[in-house]
Amino acid sequence: MTDTPPSESTQRLIRVLEHHGIDRVLDVGGHRGEYGQRLRRGGYAGAITSFEPQSAAHAELVEAAADDPLWTVAPRMALGDSDVPVTLHLSAETDMSSVLDFTADMAKILSSSAYVGSEVASQKRLEAVFAKHVRAGEQVLLKIDTQGTEHRVLDGARGVLGRIALIQTELSIVPVYRGEPDYRAMIHRLDELGFVPVLFIPGYFNRRTARLIGMDGVFARV
Repeated sequence: MTDTPPSESTQRLIRVLEHHGIDRVLDVGGHRGEYGQRLRRGGYAGAITSFEPQSAAHAELVEAAADDPLWTVAPRMALGDSDVPVTLHLSAETDMSSVLDFTADMAKILSSSAYVGSEVASQKRLEAVFAKHVRAGEQVLLKIDTQGTEHRVLDGARGVLGRIALIQTELSIVPVYRGEPDYRAMIHRLDELGFVPVLFIPGYFNRRTARLIGMDGVFARV
């Protein structure tokens, strides 16, 4: 991990975690450990449990967490709405890999992210593995970054949402993947589940189209 100072958005995120007393982060879609490292740079000192389905990224994630006694990495798996294995489409840019296909428009705009292979990963519902990774009484942030399947992760977490204080999820202003709900549908779904927005963080801005493609939203249980 570098000594890069935390960005303003990270400082705001950490303040939200502090305000809600978060001491366990479930990092769903941990990739190579970027999110966990971002939290540590911002000053979060609580427990982190990361989940990642890609084999190559999972290996790098394990390495990133190796020297951090409060950062654990679950066995390689996807989280979703069932316990059925999934096929991952592997992108040349590994953080764009997904079980979903790109939309036609995004396939043109994001040509450097074209799929170059595939692999199978086991899949679990969060409600089925939650007790293995969360202790009684912990205040939990569920972070979801699963390239278009964030709604499926939520569906698989319904049985434990009462134990989750905050949810941070990607929100697509312009859907990148086929079948991915847009930001309005996700905000509505989270509202129905009893979570209200407390922070938005701008994400990928496409210079070619001069348009923000996505953002992160942080939602608190009410």
